Amino acid sequence: MPDPAAPRALPPAERIAWLRLARSESVGPITFFRLLERHGSAAAALDALPALARSAGRPLTVATAAAAERELEAHERLGARLIAWGEPGYPERLAAIADPPPVVSLRGEAGLPGRDAVAVVGARNASAAGQRFAQRLAADLGRAGLVVVSGLARGIDAAAHRGALETGTVAVLAGGIDSVFPPENARLHAEIAERGALIAEQPPGMEPRARHFPRRNRIIAGLSLGTVVVEAALRSGSLLTARLALDEGRELFAVPGSPLDPRCRGCNDLIRKGEAALVESAEDVLAGLSGMFGTPAGRTEPRPRPVSPRPQAAVAELPSEPPDAAPPSAPGGPRAAVLAALGPTPVAVDELVRRCQLSPAIVSSVLLDLELDGRLERHPGQRVSLA
Repeated sequence: MPDPAAPRALPPAERIAWLRLARSESVGPITFFRLLERHGSAAAALDALPALARSAGRPLTVATAAAAERELEAHERLGARLIAWGEPGYPERLAAIADPPPVVSLRGEAGLPGRDAVAVVGARNASAAGQRFAQRLAADLGRAGLVVVSGLARGIDAAAHRGALETGTVAVLAGGIDSVFPPENARLHAEIAERGALIAEQPPGMEPRARHFPRRNRIIAGLSLGTVVVEAALRSGSLLTARLALDEGRELFAVPGSPLDPRCRGCNDLIRKGEAALVESAEDVLAGLSGMFGTPAGRTEPRPRPVSPRPQAAVAELPSEPPDAAPPSAPGGPRAAVLAALGPTPVAVDELVRRCQLSPAIVSSVLLDLELDGRLERHPGQRVSLA
């Protein structure tokens, strides 16, 4: 009998169901896996969605089988492939994060995203010196056997990709696998598709939107043993990637810079707080990752994986609420307590559990109902806010 945790390709019908569930309205990655846990399969979860929408008192658009078929056909036309969580080719480190994408698009060298990798990220308006350093660092890391991951943005990202083109680089896209952003990186996008690998969570044809970039950043951090930040302002997307790397137990590195340059303040602050190791060369990164190569995830303790995608597998139901607990929708019950603790500012789910003095299972159930109701927005790093 095969190991139930071993990768296994989804049958065609279940693949369509996975894709439909992943593309349905209000179903983000965490909700996707919670629905799988609750209903046992993507097909059963799809059957349950209309009733959940009615109980929430709002319409819910469920992706159609025809739309899923068209998306798979688009992948074929683009020379890309769609990989579901738990299938062969889905990167193990990415599968281990708190909110892995249920499906990803991959174009290029299929094995690259699963190899030992380091993310190199930084400012879009980077200095010439910062870009030279990022390109040289990426080239040196590549020669040492590491894949370089970045976000194909202008500035540091583009420099890092160029430095690692010869040895292996992965570009994580905010839009669909065919989306070129920014336009000036069109040639680099094509080169990486030919000599490296492109990976995307959004469907083909989707142009990147503001909310897609934080989601892209969690994939960059999730694919990598560690993240190197080269030039980052105190409030920047690169620092979000750094925070996500720390949240996932990955290593963090930062390149120091002039205190007079605002593009360096984020890196200097990470070093000052002891959150990132100082980097002056590739040797500093390799020393910081010593002993981690070949491991499925850069963690001291493994995070429990989401439910296995095997179509006929028996899946445990969500823990039931204690008999004396009010149901989430009851006035003054858990739903009211969670709503009172939520606001427009993102808060960690663990903090909600502490504030509300409810079990994690009850809080998760309330959050699932709120998300399907369109009242909850999820953020990287296991944080939530009112929509």
